Amino acid sequence: MPESVNGGNSNPAQPPKKELSMEMRLLLAFILMGAVMFVTPYFFKQPPPPKATPAAPAAATGASGATAPVQPVSAPAVEAAAPKAPVPGAISQPALPFQNLENDLFRVTFSNQGGTVRNWILKKYRGNDGKLLDLVNTAAAKTDYPFSFYFPAQKPTTDLNTATYKQTVDPDGLGVAFEFSDGHTVARKTFRFQKNSYLSQISAEVSVDGKPIPNLLEWRGGFGDLTLPVPAAELRALYYDVTANKLVQHTAGDAKNGPVTAGGNFSFAGLADKYFAAVLLPVDSTSMQVVAFKDNVRKPGDTPDDEKPADYAGLAASDGDINHFEFFIGPKDLNLLKRVNPKLEQVVDFGWFSVLAKPLFLVVDWFNGNFVHNFGWAIVLVTIVINFAMFPLKLSNMKSMRKMQALKPQIDAINAKYKNVSMRDPKAADKNQETMDLYKKHGVNPMGGCVPMLLQIPFFIAFYKVFMVSVEMRGAPWLWVSDLSQPEHAAIKILPIVMIASQFIMQKMTPQANADPSQAKMMMFMPLIFGFMFYRFPSGLVLYYLTSNLVNMGQQWFFNHTEAAQEAARSVEPPKKRNGRK
Repeated sequence: MPESVNGGNSNPAQPPKKELSMEMRLLLAFILMGAVMFVTPYFFKQPPPPKATPAAPAAATGASGATAPVQPVSAPAVEAAAPKAPVPGAISQPALPFQNLENDLFRVTFSNQGGTVRNWILKKYRGNDGKLLDLVNTAAAKTDYPFSFYFPAQKPTTDLNTATYKQTVDPDGLGVAFEFSDGHTVARKTFRFQKNSYLSQISAEVSVDGKPIPNLLEWRGGFGDLTLPVPAAELRALYYDVTANKLVQHTAGDAKNGPVTAGGNFSFAGLADKYFAAVLLPVDSTSMQVVAFKDNVRKPGDTPDDEKPADYAGLAASDGDINHFEFFIGPKDLNLLKRVNPKLEQVVDFGWFSVLAKPLFLVVDWFNGNFVHNFGWAIVLVTIVINFAMFPLKLSNMKSMRKMQALKPQIDAINAKYKNVSMRDPKAADKNQETMDLYKKHGVNPMGGCVPMLLQIPFFIAFYKVFMVSVEMRGAPWLWVSDLSQPEHAAIKILPIVMIASQFIMQKMTPQANADPSQAKMMMFMPLIFGFMFYRFPSGLVLYYLTSNLVNMGQQWFFNHTEAAQEAARSVEPPKKRNGRK
């Protein structure tokens, strides 16, 4: 049931090449990336969800005494709960206290008013407010509660979403059935959970005078981690179209002119935010009808004085006159999703950089699960592996930069020769040509100084995306860092400060090309600019960049103390100097 990183890149004017170096281009690119990544606010408070009233003593609550094995809900089971034919007399029950059912992973609060869900609390995840995470927007009172009925055409005269149902709780505390009849309209819902799984079952049907009428089950008014700074922006309504072999997603804006309806051969449909998903998977049919909505509601903690309502995506789905679904409500964990349905892992949206971001996450996850059992150390190990894998390429660049440093006297001589030549003077082209000929003669790449940073950019973007969508990283600790997917919570953030220091040291260790003094001064500010950008980045991303800096420093130190570095410098010395030495 229902995120993006845009990078900027500016191209310098072509003539002359020295006016805007590759270092400056990279700086502009990172500044643009930082601008995009910092547009959202951060710390918003959310009050705790309302406490569920204890169930009546006669009703089973929780799963602590469960001993019976889990059985899937089937059509015959629904028939056993109550006959399909309309009941002559009314079937209902006065409003009861909220009923809590739970397994090892979540706790659900039901109401017999509408046979709906009021809270869906995950036991292993907390929001930014430090409380257990409730996936239901308890502030969206003007919309129907989760698993209400939606009627696209014929609607019963009785409002089935406010009627009070007869409630029957399974003896093992892992299921509940709701039944209502006014003598003409009959409605039934059955929920069934498993002891240690996010996958459950639901059946629902509505008939009038014995004739089934089309109905959909809906989740409206917001879903997911509502303690995020802007939760509505992360929410998507989605379904997987088997015929087109693609995942279709809708934002709330897509339904601004009214509900958006789709039908076809869908393997699942539901809602997803950054880290969590609620999806329905048809059991008896692959044909589904789906409706996407826009709900303008507040989130918990908002008041008319401090926050405007936001547009949240909502969704309703049906697989026939009698809805019979499996449904998954929980974290967007790739391994969990794949076990439920191989196509379901596509709800983890790694974006247009998924070709690198997803394999990178899988490698980090493998190191975490098989070796270090900590995502922070897994990031460190993977970063070391990446940098050593690229060392041959960096070694070639180090030789080129060492040659360029040794060519400085000859470049200075060319600059002195054309000292009074302006950039618009035709002789400026001769100066550039003479400089490039010197570089070409000795196999020097004048843009080589950018290579180390350029090599990091794809992994930087990939890691950023990983931390934005991987629930496995959410809340993952490392040493003093409590959550690698967020900035350090301390007032003084240690990782960005250490990263700035490492950037300065690495810059001093790297042989510098013959840049203009003004550009050289600008480059000295780059560590501070990077530090400013990284100060609000996820701690895991800063850890990756810091580790890369430390590995690069070690590799540069190693190269500077090898004969290869000395030989690279001697190879570009003028003939007279080499002969005189002999």
